[in-house]
Amino acid sequence: MSKINPVQAAALSAPVEKITPANKTAPGTKAVAPKSAPVKTPVAKPAVVKPAAKPAIAKVAPASTTAKTIAPKKAVKVKDAKPAKEKTPKLKMERDSFTMPKAEYAQFHVLKERLNKLGQPAKKSELLRAGIMQLSAMTDAALKAALAKVPAIKTGRPKKK
Repeated sequence: MSKINPVQAAALSAPVEKITPANKTAPGTKAVAPKSAPVKTPVAKPAVVKPAAKPAIAKVAPASTTAKTIAPKKAVKVKDAKPAKEKTPKLKMERDSFTMPKAEYAQFHVLKERLNKLGQPAKKSELLRAGIMQLSAMTDAALKAALAKVPAIKTGRPKKK
């Protein structure tokens, strides 16, 4: 159950008089019937049934203090204005497989551990993407020199033993 505000707490603690034909109000005042909240019915989800809201009860002050009927104030809900999200186009992903020597593949683990110690955990795919970004930023001569350091390997899946 949600928290109630001071006005609701005062309304709950005050005695409530029912307005009936036998219970007359003071002259010159209007009798106010209790308002009931409309019952909401589920629209696209027939399996979920929302509980009916409790009817709001109007409280009437004793005739000796005032001649007016006092109704509790309704709580106004203020929603936080969420900034409009800019829709970015969904990136299409590409799946691929590759072959690499075990010694180079072990470098993923070493790099991931280094990044964890630095407080920046990363996945293998993020490491590969970072490497692609670094290669793309190189000049032609530097790219050619870096690729010359990588030995050529036979592509394809290794044979089963």
